[in-house]
Amino acid sequence: MNKAELIDRASAAAGASKKDTGEILNAILSEMAAALSRGDKVTLVGFGTFEVKERAPRTGFNPATMEEMEIPALKTVFFKAGKNLKESL
Repeated sequence: MNKAELIDRASAAAGASKKDTGEILNAILSEMAAALSRGDKVTLVGFGTFEVKERAPRTGFNPATMEEMEIPALKTVFFKAGKNLKESL
């Protein structure tokens, strides 16, 4: 499912216009991104938790040259499914 399909289904379920539903979804996603960029967790009870975690630096290799190279630490978004979501699968 992509964003447009999500808006279609959510607007039908809520009986709202696609335009309003799209604006609300964009606002929610924007606030979630802002919270994550501040380092906050975003918890949607029953659905799951989004949080930023840092991956440790590590040594890898360049497949083209087979030379070792240092891969720097990087931040990534991690999602942990909530109980209700796990049970619905």
